[in-house]
Amino acid sequence: MRYVCLVYVDQTALRALPKEEMDRLVQDSIAYDGLLAQQGNLVVAHALEAPSRATNLVTRGGKVVTVDGPFSEAKEQLVGFLLVEAKDRDDAVAMASKVPIGRYGRIEIRMAGKPGEQ
Repeated sequence: MRYVCLVYVDQTALRALPKEEMDRLVQDSIAYDGLLAQQGNLVVAHALEAPSRATNLVTRGGKVVTVDGPFSEAKEQLVGFLLVEAKDRDDAVAMASKVPIGRYGRIEIRMAGKPGEQ
């Protein structure tokens, strides 16, 4: 089964990390992605551009409206994701629990699949 692990972080707190700690976080993240890939569990992982560069799209009554910038003023914002192959939700939780950036935010885990497959 595939699970998406959505990574949420307070970007202000992340930017406040000392350079050495940020460099270590990036290296640890790349290494963990490599380990998951080597084990055959990683489908894809990506960091996302800053929420301030996002475009939000809303369709209402046949009209499409786009708004630049973050939609939500939430403290934590979506900064990346991993799509993993796991035996079950517990296996996905075990994998997500070792994602290095999780030390600075939270990771939301959802089963991924076609509509009606969940």
